[in-house]
Amino acid sequence: MRRVRPGAAASRAAGEERALTSVAAGDRYEQPEDLPRLWHVTLSVSGREAPLKEVRRALEQLAHDHPFLLTSRYANDHAEIRYWEEARDLHDAAAVALRLWGEHRQSAGLPPWEIVGLEVIDRETYHQRIAEGYGPPPATPVGVHPF
Repeated sequence: MRRVRPGAAASRAAGEERALTSVAAGDRYEQPEDLPRLWHVTLSVSGREAPLKEVRRALEQLAHDHPFLLTSRYANDHAEIRYWEEARDLHDAAAVALRLWGEHRQSAGLPPWEIVGLEVIDRETYHQRIAEGYGPPPATPVGVHPF
């Protein structure tokens, strides 16, 4: 009796061997388009003034809740959040970024500010900008800092 993983159908008859496929010499492996990629996200928010101490505490909680957060800069009426997002494409990364502030507003105690800017670029573009000397500088030191 042949054992089959629960939920999996037996695809071969008993004793039938699995067909192997080969790759011709010189052929290159093309990565499927739907695999996740890394995207560098910069989210800008602003609104009515809030106490700096509360803004800092809220952004620190957001960093704890969202482990890929690289850095946050803040003032009493605006903030900028930078992080890496893993997503299939730019649309998915942007959709997650646009939900980030609202979904964590209650749990992190974020101010009721609105999103006023969003930049999503792929990893290659991010590194190209850094190498050419323009674009956002690498996030060092990592963490939550005043402007």
